[in-house]
Amino acid sequence: NLPDRGSLTGIPAVDSKLPSSVRSTLLELFGQIEREFENLYIENLELRREIDSLNERLAGEGQAIDGAELSKGQLKTKASHSTSQLSQKLKTTYKASTSKIVSSFKTTTSRAICQLVKEYIGHRDGIWDVSVARTQPIVLGTASADHTALLWSIETGKCLVKYAGHVGSVNSIKFHPSEQLALTASGDQTAHIWRYVVQLPTPQPVADTSQQISGEDEIECSDKDEPDLDGDVSSDCPTVRVPLTSLKSHQGVVIAADWLVGGKQVVTASWDRTANLYDVETSELVHSLTGHDQELTHCCTHPTQRLVVTSSRDTTFRLWDFRDPSIHSVNVFQGHTDTVTSAVFTVGDNVVSGSDDRTVKVWDLKNMRSPIATIRTDSAINRINVCVGQKIIALPHDNRQVRLFDMSGVRLARLPRSSRQGHRRMVCCSAWSEDHPICNLFTCGFDRQAIGWNINIPALLQEK
Repeated sequence: NLPDRGSLTGIPAVDSKLPSSVRSTLLELFGQIEREFENLYIENLELRREIDSLNERLAGEGQAIDGAELSKGQLKTKASHSTSQLSQKLKTTYKASTSKIVSSFKTTTSRAICQLVKEYIGHRDGIWDVSVARTQPIVLGTASADHTALLWSIETGKCLVKYAGHVGSVNSIKFHPSEQLALTASGDQTAHIWRYVVQLPTPQPVADTSQQISGEDEIECSDKDEPDLDGDVSSDCPTVRVPLTSLKSHQGVVIAADWLVGGKQVVTASWDRTANLYDVETSELVHSLTGHDQELTHCCTHPTQRLVVTSSRDTTFRLWDFRDPSIHSVNVFQGHTDTVTSAVFTVGDNVVSGSDDRTVKVWDLKNMRSPIATIRTDSAINRINVCVGQKIIALPHDNRQVRLFDMSGVRLARLPRSSRQGHRRMVCCSAWSEDHPICNLFTCGFDRQAIGWNINIPALLQEK
């Protein structure tokens, strides 16, 4: 008799409510995942063995040289030459192994360089987007599936303003470049522009979190570990219910929106496969940007020029140029094999794109045929952000990790994550605020919280 399918996969053969076809497909997929993980595990073991043998050879050669009758000068030269050769080989293997599987070599140094400072807890559903105000007072904004956007005091973690004007999930939030205005995109097929007035609370001393558990401990968390939201922190903060402007031309979910340079126009991206350019003052539709074959996932504007980049499930992102009023050129970038989840401008002529194909690519706008750098990871990547000054890319992942890379693709750090700190669900978005003295990086996720981090950027780059 053949063994039961469940015993082969390690899943008990219980009476399942699932149809047999669905169950067999699930078991097939679990089997594939197990095989892929097993291959990675075997490969990792082999690489570790290779590292160990190289270490032994390194130690052995050192002893052989010590025993030889050589003058002090010769000894130094020969020892340093052979040691440096082996060290180089060791480094190469070491780097290869760490890029294959997430490893825990940098535990102690990463902890001092990347510290969790503040948790912003109050949303009643997952948080899609996080953004930092560009003018005083500097506040944090979050957009959530609970139909609200919240503004927070970065220092105290207190909710300052609640926006409740949408009747669907709030999918993105962006602040006006010079006024106290916020732009939110929603599942209710609209984008809203609304004004906020905030009274910043007196900052409290920030608790030292450097003694917390190291971020390399991977511990599964149950739903009991979700932030306790029984006390609704947003219930007692001022609520804005009516927008200044509602932008209503889309026929589907509005997934993202951003201000063009100067703040007089905005662009929205929708699941109806179009992006729309609006005039803020009149609320009129200026252009409808068509061409994507599937739903849009994100849009981003250039900080100093009239350029827009849109991302889509069709595996492409498009660059739209509005600098010349008479010509609106478009360029299509085809470098990914799955949904492009976001593409963002950096200072200069670069665009960085992230995808569900687990890669991030850096592009030069002057040469769009192929990327100048590719970062390969082990998990789908969500809304990335690049810090302006040092050009460090923050990658939020489906697997709850957040990693930092430089523009040439070198991994700099992984943010601490354990049972006591870090995200417990998919991380949806990252946002830098370089000049803030307390938190210079923010992340948010489907565990209903946003987190403020302090990244010691000089130390991070020095380690590189």
